[in-house]
Amino acid sequence: MNEILTQEALALLKDLISIQSFSSEEQGTAKRIESWFTDHEIPFMRENNNVYAFNSSFEKGKPTLLLNSHHDTVKPNSAYTKEPYFPHIEDGKLFGLGSNDAGGALVSLLALFTHYYEHPNPKYNLIIAATAEEESSGPLGLNSLLKTLPDIDLAIVGEPTLMQLAVAEKGLVVFDGVVSGTASHAAHPNDDNPIMKLPQVLEWFNNFKFEKKSEALGPVKMTVTQVSAGKQHNVVPAEAHLVIDVRVNDCYSNMDVVALLQKEAPCTLTPRSTNLNSSSIPIDHELVQAGMGLGRTPYGSPTLSDQAKLSCPSLKLGPGDSTRSHTANEYIHVSEIEEGIKIYINLLNEIL
Repeated sequence: MNEILTQEALALLKDLISIQSFSSEEQGTAKRIESWFTDHEIPFMRENNNVYAFNSSFEKGKPTLLLNSHHDTVKPNSAYTKEPYFPHIEDGKLFGLGSNDAGGALVSLLALFTHYYEHPNPKYNLIIAATAEEESSGPLGLNSLLKTLPDIDLAIVGEPTLMQLAVAEKGLVVFDGVVSGTASHAAHPNDDNPIMKLPQVLEWFNNFKFEKKSEALGPVKMTVTQVSAGKQHNVVPAEAHLVIDVRVNDCYSNMDVVALLQKEAPCTLTPRSTNLNSSSIPIDHELVQAGMGLGRTPYGSPTLSDQAKLSCPSLKLGPGDSTRSHTANEYIHVSEIEEGIKIYINLLNEIL
C-alpha cells in the first residue's frame, strides 16, 4: 500500500507543478488536491483555497495533531533555464516550480494522512490542511483556517528540512525606520540633513547586539535591507527611510523586540506586523523523541513558515532542502519523497 501511495503522491506533485499557483491564486491546485480526497473516498472541506480533512475516527476530547503544508508558490525568477511548469525527472530529480517548496512535503503529508485515515482508536485526532498564501503571509491562508478548525494541540508543518527535526524557528519583525531632519534648498546651509545622519544610524544597527542567545536558534539577527531618501537633486529631504529585517529567536517575543528597539534605536521605528513569532517544541516532547529514535537530528531553523501562525508545539519536518527553495530550476529528489513518506509513517507509528 505504501508503494502505491508513494507513486500516487509523485503523480499528484507533477500535476501541482503543472498548475500555476502563486499566493492568492491557488484555485487550480486546490481543485487538484480535492481530487486526491475524492479518489481515496475521504470527506473533505474547503475554505477559500485551503483544503482540509479529518481522520475517520475523529473523537471530541482527544488531543488533535495537525498536518499542514502549503500549495502556493513564489513566482519563478528570471534565472530559470527549464520550464517552471513542466514537471520532469532527470537523474532522479523532479524539476518544477514548487517541487521542493513545499510540494514534496505536501504530497508526502497527504500520503501520510491517507495511510492513517482509518487507523483504529488513534491517540491523536488527525487533521490534514493543504493551505494557501504561505509565501505571502496572506490573510486567507492557515491563519484564517485556524478560526474554523478545532483547537490544535500539536502540529507537523511540512517544509523542506532534509527530514531532520526543525524544533525551533525564528520569528520575523519588519520595521520601517525614519531618520528625521530639516528640508531645505540644496544651495543653502543645513546642519540637519537626514541623509548625513545615516552613517551613524547604520553603524548603530550594525553594532547593536541582543543579549539573549538561544540554544537552538542562536542570536537575534537584525539586518538593514533598504535605504531611501530624496526625490530631487536640489532639495534636502525632511526624512530618510530604512527597512530593517529582524529574525527573532525564542528568547524574545516580537513585542519584546519592538519595545526594546523603539526605546534604543536612533531613529523612529514602526513594525509592519508582530504576528510572525518564533516557534518551538520541547526537545523532550514525544514527537521529537520519536524522530530522534528514527535517527533524525534536531536543529533550529532560520527560515520562516506557517509555524509562526501556530500557538501550539510544532515540528517543522519534510523532504527536500531549504537551500533549493526560491532558486532557479527548483527540484526535489524522487528518493527524498520516498524516504519522507516512510519516515513520516514510522514517526506517527510511534505516537499514534
